[in-house]
Amino acid sequence: MNKPKQKTQSIITWRFALVCGVMLMVFMTLVARAAFLQVIEPDKAIKENEKRTVRVEKLNVQRGMIFDRNGKELAVSVPVVSVYADPLAIDKALAKKVLRKARKEGEDHKALAQNEPELTLRKQAWYDDEIRWKELADVLRLKPQSVDERLRGDPSRRFVYLKRQVTAVVANYIRQMRLPGVHLLDESKRFYPSGEVTAHMIGVTDIDGKGIEGVERMFDSALTGTAGKRTIRKDAQGREVQVLSEEQRVEPEDVYLSIDLRIQAIAYRALKSAVLSYKATSGSAIVVDVHTGEILALVNSPSFNPNDLSTAAPYKRRNRAMTDLFEPGSTLKPLAVLAGLHYGAIQANDTINTHPGWMNLSGGLVKDTRNNGELSLREILKISSNMGVAKISQMLPKEAFINLYQQAGFGEPTGSNMIGESAGLFYPNRRWSNFEIATLSYGYAVSVSTAQMARLYAMFGAGGILRPLTIVKQDEVPEGRRIFSEQDTQAVVEMMESVFERGGTAHNVKVDGYRAAGKTGTSEKAVAGGYGDEYVGYFAGVAPVSDPRLAVVVMVNEPAGDVYYGGQTAGPAFAEIMSNALRILNVAPDKGRVAYVSGADNDA
Repeated sequence: MNKPKQKTQSIITWRFALVCGVMLMVFMTLVARAAFLQVIEPDKAIKENEKRTVRVEKLNVQRGMIFDRNGKELAVSVPVVSVYADPLAIDKALAKKVLRKARKEGEDHKALAQNEPELTLRKQAWYDDEIRWKELADVLRLKPQSVDERLRGDPSRRFVYLKRQVTAVVANYIRQMRLPGVHLLDESKRFYPSGEVTAHMIGVTDIDGKGIEGVERMFDSALTGTAGKRTIRKDAQGREVQVLSEEQRVEPEDVYLSIDLRIQAIAYRALKSAVLSYKATSGSAIVVDVHTGEILALVNSPSFNPNDLSTAAPYKRRNRAMTDLFEPGSTLKPLAVLAGLHYGAIQANDTINTHPGWMNLSGGLVKDTRNNGELSLREILKISSNMGVAKISQMLPKEAFINLYQQAGFGEPTGSNMIGESAGLFYPNRRWSNFEIATLSYGYAVSVSTAQMARLYAMFGAGGILRPLTIVKQDEVPEGRRIFSEQDTQAVVEMMESVFERGGTAHNVKVDGYRAAGKTGTSEKAVAGGYGDEYVGYFAGVAPVSDPRLAVVVMVNEPAGDVYYGGQTAGPAFAEIMSNALRILNVAPDKGRVAYVSGADNDA
């Protein structure tokens, strides 16, 4: 009678034991798995946990600003927004919509999800029918085909820019469209308040904010700084619970240039007017503080708008004052006179017999436009006599004459370290004939940049001390190298004042209120086999003569028509730049007010 009951109890006991055994095995398996993950192989668990809780925040830095010497902004960074897309996210969003529609219509959506070719066709059809993607192309002002290619060309991509640096209005419109996979990214854009006035000096950055020209490239690392990084842990609600690590960002440096924006604007206006008036192909002008070597203005024409590079052709973006080389012509004659004084071959009150107005040297002909007979050194510079400086050059040993030109900075950079600066063409170690020495004395057989001429005339203004040029504001006067005595240099500067007198090559040029010392120059441009029909007009000088402060050099390249002499093409620009710049710097006038006198004259 009791056997069935015992059998039932044994079955219950066996089942209980089985369940307990299974539960124990499951528990042991979980314990073993946990032990494996946490003790034997913890890295994977840690990584999975960090994917869900650890976030890395980038601490961005804005690019540093560029100022002129008085604190005026020349380059600033302004916040902008860029539009980018995640093609993979877009593809997933389209697939989700297609499958949802299939499910609503009673179709086997699971089978459709496995049918890749059919799913791809339906995703593309859905994309083509949705008007919002066409609106996106319209608001970005892009061709629809271009947007379609970026969004659907490769659905596996995770990042593609649609348009960089859009306006706030466009960004807000796109934000309201709520397109899947389309996002906005906060960035910064470089803005240049002075536009084309400072374009060649400041340069530009690329769309990623990296300097590619001018000062932007020279000081790129200092202006860029280093972004910081902050690693934090967040909880399930997205709240910050722990700071794991933090790398401080390195703030960018601001750059203060030697440029005076007021003088820069005046120089640009005067140069542009000269280039347009004489229909020249280009021009350059530089203003230098003779006491420090600081460049107060550096301009070129034609220029470009750095805020819109779509119209900035390569020929407009070249910093001609630093890169382009020309034979300086008669602007080099004061150096020949100074070399003669320095070597002791002549004295300041000596005269040179230029009769009969020409001479033959080593098979080459040196000549003036007419026979000027006996000329003082002052008159040689006043009328720009080739014969006068050529005869002085023959009084010095060749090695000594060449060495002085080399010491004056020819054949070497100016020290400004500007991008693309040329050292010029001067070969002191080759064999020089007597004729070549003569041509060197009046500005041929050597090619220089406008910047090198500015450095030379800054040396005249500094009393014979040669200093490197700089575009960075100087707190102290940099040490220079004395090349010529102050007495000889001052004598030549006073001789150059005669250029503005009646009968001088620039008698029509008047620097209002100041005594100026200058020299005109006109050189023929070399072509294959000799010289062509194009000219370069130069005007270089210092002022005020009583206590020189500024050196100004103006170059006008290839003026059209019959007016091409340096005194006519570059002279008026020189006078405008010099007189206004001295007033801006509060330099006291050292002569009575004079009026501009129209007229024309030639220079050799």
